[in-house]
Amino acid sequence: MTIKTLLAFDYGTQNIGVASGQTITRSANPQTPLKAKDGIPDWNQIEKLLKEWQPDLVLVGLPLNMDDTESELSARARKFANRLHGRFGVKVEMVDERLSSFEAKSEVMERSGSRNYKKNPVDSIAARVILESWLTANLV
Repeated sequence: MTIKTLLAFDYGTQNIGVASGQTITRSANPQTPLKAKDGIPDWNQIEKLLKEWQPDLVLVGLPLNMDDTESELSARARKFANRLHGRFGVKVEMVDERLSSFEAKSEVMERSGSRNYKKNPVDSIAARVILESWLTANLV
């Protein structure tokens, strides 16, 4: 098996969660989330992350509705993924992220006993969940 370094993004209009991982240990770790202004990140921060991690593959969460339909946020996440590929030439794959934020919020609640998600941000935990789901689906 080839060892791959992965970077995952949980796209949002105010925050973009980030997680890193790799295939040898099938593990993922949340990183510091990025701020966004109406869904637009600081592309210099993205470039810095890509240079630091040098991922073989970048994952972007695709927020689908429970009935498999796409929403406005789905289109914006796809646009973000296309820009990642276009600006930096990285290989990008969309990953179904349904329930990743729910799982991240549950984890924060369990750990901290608080629903204060500003103090305990969930974005990068959701990105970790997205990356872990990709690892589970692709490394059986």
